[in-house]
Amino acid sequence: MVVRGMRIINLIENTEGSMGCAYAHGLSFYVETKKHKLLMDLGPSEETLKNAEKLGIDLTQVDTVILSHGHYDHSGGIMAFTKINPDAVIYMQESAGDDYYADDGENADKERYRYIGIDRDIMNLPQVKTVQGYHRIDDELELFTVKERTHKLPFTNKRLLIKENDEYVRDDFRHEHYLVISDANKKVLISGCAHNGILSILDVYKVKYGSYPDVVISGFHLMKKTEYTDEEIREILDIGRELKKYPTMFYTCHCTGEFAYNVMKLSMGEQLQYVHSGDEVTSISWKSSRRLMRHTM
Repeated sequence: MVVRGMRIINLIENTEGSMGCAYAHGLSFYVETKKHKLLMDLGPSEETLKNAEKLGIDLTQVDTVILSHGHYDHSGGIMAFTKINPDAVIYMQESAGDDYYADDGENADKERYRYIGIDRDIMNLPQVKTVQGYHRIDDELELFTVKERTHKLPFTNKRLLIKENDEYVRDDFRHEHYLVISDANKKVLISGCAHNGILSILDVYKVKYGSYPDVVISGFHLMKKTEYTDEEIREILDIGRELKKYPTMFYTCHCTGEFAYNVMKLSMGEQLQYVHSGDEVTSISWKSSRRLMRHTM
């Protein structure tokens, strides 16, 4: 299978790549299609822009920005980006500007509840276009959301909260949406963190499109700073076994974490690859239970 006329390059994520780019907790991808030059997220800071320059990518030519959800590590470079490119339309869910927090626990070094939302000035930018749920940009680009999950949330999402009426409640991730790119009858699904759970996201995709994507690029939000319990490791293994059944090539990064990635590789093998900071998504051969496929970007 060949996806033609498309180029996908990571601009920043958590781990060091081969291009000498800065790496940090966050995520950004640059994508070229036949009609668009776009960004999926803008990482935690303006280091994303410096990496793009290092990679020879002219961000002044970008026409579209997709903010996958309302967290700082995906939006931190937006304000700096708008200074060099005030024309690109920035798409986000209307609720992406709400107050999002992480619960760092009773023994947190500073305050227990840490703000992890976006810079509030972003919502005042004239180029921001807020949407609610599904949105079709054109015949190449579409956004969709998960309204009802078919699987439980990944265990790492329990500490993520939204502040409503001075109370911290569990985030329902209604601010998260996913980009579908159509190219020569092939489809690429790009997510930021898959907070709603990659299995639920793929179930919603199947209902909407009647098939599964040819390529998925996403963090899976399975990373922890502390040791994993046996139950958590089993959950990661189960997700990997389920994804193995799909006729899809998976690229992951960022919030999946290298430990969870290695656990999932036990069942997924070459069907799962890790993208490091500055890496380009390139052709990978792999054998699924159904057929041999080649994915080329």
